[in-house]
Amino acid sequence: MSKQEVILCRNFGNDLINAIKKCPHDRLFVLTDENTHKHCLLNEKNIFPKGEIFQEIIIGADDVNKTLETLASVWQALSQQGASRHSLLINLGGGMVTDLGGFAASTFKRGISYINIPTTLLSMVDASVGGKTGINFNGLKNEIGVFSPASSVLIETAFLQTLDTQNILSGFAEMLKHGLISTQAHLDELLAFDIEHIDYEALKQMVGRSVAVKERIVEEDPKEHGIRKALNLGHTIGHAFESLALAEGRPILHGYAVAWGLVCELYLSYIKVGFPKELMRTVIQFIKENYGTFSFTCKQYEQLYELMTHDKKNSNGIINFTLLKDVGDICLNQTADKDTLFEVFDFFRECMGE
Repeated sequence: MSKQEVILCRNFGNDLINAIKKCPHDRLFVLTDENTHKHCLLNEKNIFPKGEIFQEIIIGADDVNKTLETLASVWQALSQQGASRHSLLINLGGGMVTDLGGFAASTFKRGISYINIPTTLLSMVDASVGGKTGINFNGLKNEIGVFSPASSVLIETAFLQTLDTQNILSGFAEMLKHGLISTQAHLDELLAFDIEHIDYEALKQMVGRSVAVKERIVEEDPKEHGIRKALNLGHTIGHAFESLALAEGRPILHGYAVAWGLVCELYLSYIKVGFPKELMRTVIQFIKENYGTFSFTCKQYEQLYELMTHDKKNSNGIINFTLLKDVGDICLNQTADKDTLFEVFDFFRECMGE
């Protein structure tokens, strides 16, 4: 898998022009959702190279549209508007847009070039970087997709000022994960960050450090055979929470699911491999104060367990976890039986106030 270029923008207009020039193309397409069409693209048309004409494809916003039907509509729009295998697609949006748009580009005519311009904190530090693309399918998160990196990822943190607190927090959960799998210093600055009174310049610097954590891991293991599994911390149980919420018609933001998954998987790390108890409590308290809780009852334990059995990281039907002995001390390919996981669910409901 080729390495993608990740650019922490200093001059967004110039950086975008240079990224487009590196991808010779016959036609240029821009994929947006209803929100980024309104709040981002309409304010950014003047930054395209003079004379560069593009055609916009607009899809519905939010993860409920990360579907096979939406994917087919993007393929259809590309086909009807004359896209060839030499065309270029720019994905301007959050993780849903970059995931789905990347998959659409990677499969249309066996693959066209694409550029990601993430507009949410979640997509900047996670979804747009690393080459994973895909859609939800059959009630499961990211069930269908391919590894296929963007030609470039342009990170312009000015877009973050258009986000509400919930969407900032959604991305911040992935940053918290990056802190846990990297260094105590990075984790400490994240836990000390004032989300209610955001210093956007400080946030920009932390975004750069967070992206660097993911880049280093992806470069070492692009297709998740080894250390890239570290990026799954919090996601095995988090994705189950997310799928349950979607099935019950109460969708939750991905980052909130990851945060609640971190609570569970840090506790699992504590009981399985000895993660420090006080540090676990410190991180959990931060999550409880900022993210609240996810409501479920003991009657839903079996359903959550069943959802976890479909996780892509599993092998031979055994649920696979990434756990931590300490910050940056990563334990891959860990397992837990059903009774242990039910104990984890009990712990979550007790400590998070259920």
